[in-house]
Amino acid sequence: MIESMKMWTINRPDEEIVQLFMKELSIPSIHAKILVSRGITDVEQAKSFLHMDTSSLHDPYLLYDMEKAVNRIMQAIDSNELITVYGDYDADGVTSVTVLTTALEQLGANVNFVIPNRFEHGYGPNVELFKTLNEAGTSLIITVDNGISGLEAADYAKSVGMDIIVTDHHEIGAELPNADAIIHPRHPSGNYPFGELAGVGVAFKLACALLGEIPDELYEIAAIGTVADLVPLQDENRFIVKEGIRRMRKSKRPVFQALSKVSGTEQSSLTEESLGFMIGPRLNAPGRLGSANPAVHLLKSDDPMEAMSIAEQLDALNKERQALVTNIANEAEQAMADMYGDMLPFVIVIAGVGWNPGVVGIVASRLTEKYYRPSIVLSIDLESGVAKGSGRSIAGFDLFKELSKNADLLPHFGGHEMAAGMSLSVEDVVKLRSRLNDQGKLQLTDEMLTPRLQIDVPLEIGEIDVDVLEGLELLRPFGMSFEKPVFLIENLSASSVRKIGAAKNHLKLDLSDGVNNLDVIGFGNGHIADEISPGVTLSITGDLQVNEWNGRKKPQMLLADLQSKERQLFDLRGIREPNRWMPAVPKKNNLFIAFQEQSVVHFSSMLKDVTVQKFGDVELSETDHVVILDMPVGTDQLKQLISQTNPKRIYAHFFVPESMYFEGMPSREDFGWYYSFLKKRGSFDLRNQIQELSKHRGWKIDIIYFMTKVFSELEFVKIENGLAFVMESAGKKNLSEAPSYQERELRIELEKKLVYASYMELKSWFDEVCKETVNREEQLWI
Repeated sequence: MIESMKMWTINRPDEEIVQLFMKELSIPSIHAKILVSRGITDVEQAKSFLHMDTSSLHDPYLLYDMEKAVNRIMQAIDSNELITVYGDYDADGVTSVTVLTTALEQLGANVNFVIPNRFEHGYGPNVELFKTLNEAGTSLIITVDNGISGLEAADYAKSVGMDIIVTDHHEIGAELPNADAIIHPRHPSGNYPFGELAGVGVAFKLACALLGEIPDELYEIAAIGTVADLVPLQDENRFIVKEGIRRMRKSKRPVFQALSKVSGTEQSSLTEESLGFMIGPRLNAPGRLGSANPAVHLLKSDDPMEAMSIAEQLDALNKERQALVTNIANEAEQAMADMYGDMLPFVIVIAGVGWNPGVVGIVASRLTEKYYRPSIVLSIDLESGVAKGSGRSIAGFDLFKELSKNADLLPHFGGHEMAAGMSLSVEDVVKLRSRLNDQGKLQLTDEMLTPRLQIDVPLEIGEIDVDVLEGLELLRPFGMSFEKPVFLIENLSASSVRKIGAAKNHLKLDLSDGVNNLDVIGFGNGHIADEISPGVTLSITGDLQVNEWNGRKKPQMLLADLQSKERQLFDLRGIREPNRWMPAVPKKNNLFIAFQEQSVVHFSSMLKDVTVQKFGDVELSETDHVVILDMPVGTDQLKQLISQTNPKRIYAHFFVPESMYFEGMPSREDFGWYYSFLKKRGSFDLRNQIQELSKHRGWKIDIIYFMTKVFSELEFVKIENGLAFVMESAGKKNLSEAPSYQERELRIELEKKLVYASYMELKSWFDEVCKETVNREEQLWI
């Protein structure tokens, strides 16, 4: 068996609806399965989803306070008041600033922007920054992607005569800020049709209202922030991203050309993944390390040279951020090893002095992904005595709820079920660690601590071709609430299994369903090659892509996981040196078994760190892996071994010091000649004359001894003091009546079956044995 790395949950779409979609929408089966698996079950609903246009955008004036906000902003423009757009330091924040300032500039506004520094000001409206804005002459502040929780700063603004308009999308607290207008898609007094806009989506709606039309040139910017903020790609979010990417691919704006170049991405092939993994992180980088302003300057730049210069600066900052994350992650791993050893806690809480608080959330994500445990990573500031950090969670452990139980230790915390931020006294870190671990012990079961893989698009290879995969563009973008499909293909055999790459750390599979073939690449999964035995039936999951090489395109799967339910047989026969095959044998849950005492001695001397057990001397129990070192006396011993150990994998070595198979059984003519020879001689001195007879007849000495033993057991001869005497009174008997003859016959047959059979013949025999074992076990339960 090959166990999957994650626990698979397979959801199979309704085949009737799939067939209906294929017919009514003229789409391939893969497209239909994805739609159905995402909960789209009506043909008209599917048509609307596939063919979106500007009618997908709602009237911006449906947002509560939109008219009030537009009137106040227009008044400020007419009066040439200084308007400050107050943003946030992440990708959603900087794109929000860009969208709104661009719209205001088009209207002739006197506008600037301010983004708080993560380290100096923290998140959201900051009173000190508001004071600075007031002193600089700002009379109207418009927040973007923040502000809904900025009660104190809003009060300050009003107290000094500044007006404030809040545009935000974050969770609304029990009290709203004292603002002149609050534009929020989930405003408690509003009734907007779609509540899941990103911060930049709200800014985009305000820009639409101000301009009196949809600003086509801002779709691309809005798309970046929407993807980066991981909001659901439904409704107008979906259209904004789809339209934004379409325009971005052919845009002449310097920002997209520059970001594509520094990230090594083809602008004409940009996707939501490019935005999420290549462009978004570079826009996030400056705000994680210092001032986020350069990201806005890049997004607004019309100068190709300036844009490239800033893009290179952001790329360097992103590399710096990556190095920081790697260093902190390594230190966190070491801290985990020192603190927890081999025993993982239910909730990981790791703290380090001087860790950059701007990246600890990424480190927490890495720990959670690797260990599948809720993880909190804290940065300790010894001067202030404060630990600040971020946490990430897993399904079943509501991080915000569990942190709320420790509010006495956490003067500041916030977030949601899967992620949270917090600060606390350094002195309370140990208490928080202990409490959360106890809470995790009560909440988390072994099943909940097993990572899961949701599979929703089962396929057959015959459904896959290049045109179909390229046609998936119709369904993009994939993201939150319309997740990228995880494909499953079952019951495949591998015609080729290889390790590839300079370090042989990648896996290359050529798989077949008996008719069609598919190439599979598993990056970083080279070790799996040692786990796949010939002929085993595999099920695989992953992402389908088009691989182009030398102008030729073909489908290819990028492996996410694989498994096999079959018991596997690994052929170690003929590899005499154990050091050549030992690396392929798993280190845990294994049994090394020998049937002969001399084999126990032989292998114990060669396998220094392994305990070799002798069959019959050890009580057999279930284990994952059994290594059969030598030949059994008979197949019943093997059947008993397999039945009682019930292994997932069998490693067959079947070492034979001297083979009887190739020597064979002496012919009846050989026995006849030898018996006549003994009768003529009357007696034969085995000790002194056997060498001469061996040369004369060309028989091996072992064969002469064997035939003599057979005659002795049949009482044809008697052996005394090394002399063989013919028994005159011997009656007629069949050679096969002799135990030695039977034993040799059995041994030759056993060697033929176990040692010299082809792999597939041996596997077939083991499969039958395993089937008999299962059948016997089932009968016991009937």
